[in-house]
Amino acid sequence: MDEKIERPNIGVTPGSPIYVGERNPMETALSLIGYDPSQAWLKSADTVDELLAFKNPQGITWININGLKDSAAITRLAEYYGIHPLTVEDILDTGQRPKVEEFDNYLFFILKDLHIREENELVFEQISLVLMENTVITFQEVAGDPFSGIRRRILNNGGRVRKMGADYLAYGLVDSVVDAYFLVLDDLGDKIENFEDRAMDEKDEAFMPDIQKIKQELLKIRRIVWPLRESLSLLPRLSPAFIHEELGPFIKDLHDNVIQVAETVETYRELIAGVIEVNLSAVSNRMNQVMKVLTIISTLFIPLTFIVGVYGMNFIYMPELQYPYAYPLTWGGMILIALGMLLFFKHRRWF
Repeated sequence: MDEKIERPNIGVTPGSPIYVGERNPMETALSLIGYDPSQAWLKSADTVDELLAFKNPQGITWININGLKDSAAITRLAEYYGIHPLTVEDILDTGQRPKVEEFDNYLFFILKDLHIREENELVFEQISLVLMENTVITFQEVAGDPFSGIRRRILNNGGRVRKMGADYLAYGLVDSVVDAYFLVLDDLGDKIENFEDRAMDEKDEAFMPDIQKIKQELLKIRRIVWPLRESLSLLPRLSPAFIHEELGPFIKDLHDNVIQVAETVETYRELIAGVIEVNLSAVSNRMNQVMKVLTIISTLFIPLTFIVGVYGMNFIYMPELQYPYAYPLTWGGMILIALGMLLFFKHRRWF
């Protein structure tokens, strides 16, 4: 157990992250980063009480919770920071829509992180974020590190994050989630281009199941992007105690990025609809060709069937039955009729 201290006097030089403790906090369920313009430090913990012992009263504190299974620990952390019980319910309920809510002492964000697993499966993860005056708390649905870029910038004093307040940190975290949307959309765009090549292949039986899967994924992305777009548009109107005026240009840029994501999703959905129409047209055209051939064959056999039916009647007094050349003449007549019909169809360009 690490010794409890108020604020470790540890500086960080570029390229040299500092871990207070023996483990990498990025691999644990509970981690904390404290920083100010002059230094930064990173701490892992096994329990909430151990984590809360590390405070950063003179700078910014970022607490990250990996996984939501330990509801008791989350409730304990919420009580310590004065987070409303309804907010805790929203954090634990991973089916929430993206939104932004303002409380007396904090802003509450719900986001949906997107990433692609090695099995080429699109995964949706809920991320909750609580922004206070000098503290940011993030709650991740599953263990992972989608904020690795932000961590590196803090620890290596890259960019402006160490020079700005907690609202800029919250902006950076939300921006990293939105940036992941573009990576996912790039991958989906490549798949859609592949579907355009597959659309004319009538023998591709996996085409429709595969493209329907992409269509459903785009619908899910649309359902999380549009609420986020609406929520971010509300940020400039919220209390200046949480969102400072100098953050305005960054919020506008973030909102523009989300609008771009939303427009890209709509464009991809239209492309998918167009590709499906092309495939259906190709299948319909192929079916028409098959039906045309079958119709021609059936039409050829109509007069032949009539002739065979007439001479298949069991009447004794049929003069043609006694004629020596009746059989070959009948065959010859049927062949001439079939050839004549084929020439007629060819002349009319029916095949």
